Amino acid sequence: MQKAIIGKKIGMTQIFDADGKVIPVTVIEAGPCSVTQIKTEEKEGYNAVQLGFADVEERKLNKPELGHLKKAGEAVKKYLKEFRLDDMSSYNLGDVLKADVFAEGDSVDITGISKGKGYAGVIKRFGAHRSPMSHGAGPMHRHQGSMGSCSDPSRVFKGKMMPGHMGNVQVTVQNLDVVKVDPEMNMIAVRGAVPGPKGGIVFLKNTVKNA
Repeated sequence: MQKAIIGKKIGMTQIFDADGKVIPVTVIEAGPCSVTQIKTEEKEGYNAVQLGFADVEERKLNKPELGHLKKAGEAVKKYLKEFRLDDMSSYNLGDVLKADVFAEGDSVDITGISKGKGYAGVIKRFGAHRSPMSHGAGPMHRHQGSMGSCSDPSRVFKGKMMPGHMGNVQVTVQNLDVVKVDPEMNMIAVRGAVPGPKGGIVFLKNTVKNA
């Protein structure tokens, strides 16, 4: 069965397994999430469930947003996210999902917005090499250097490694192990690092990898 939930990244720590080995984990506050909408293939053309996370005051939402959420009950949520699932039979409008939708040993894909690094050059952004530091190289040691073509095709191809904004993009890390689940505190500990800063919103879903 496919499962999904919205959470907030708390930070990283480490725990010890039964053999005394250190496991680096990211702690995520997962849920409680309310089912705010169910989309079906008959009506919308595909199967999906929309979840809402984090309570918010009604005055901070406009009337269309408030009316949409009121259809699912009294839960007014700040963040909404749609997940496409194959089996929708276990979800009903207004249901509340908690961290125990996942169990220890599950594998998940986690999506978040990476930390923004601001404007960066090609060395920091792409790991490019610098120019020689000896005499004659000029004040161009960390520049991107030649950008390629001459009269044909007389342009720079799209995707060329160039200076620019670094980070602040959607990143998905696949096939992370769920190490521990605490239903009472709505906490999930996942092995390894997760995109985004502390307090960032992340989306957890069953991994698409079969191995």
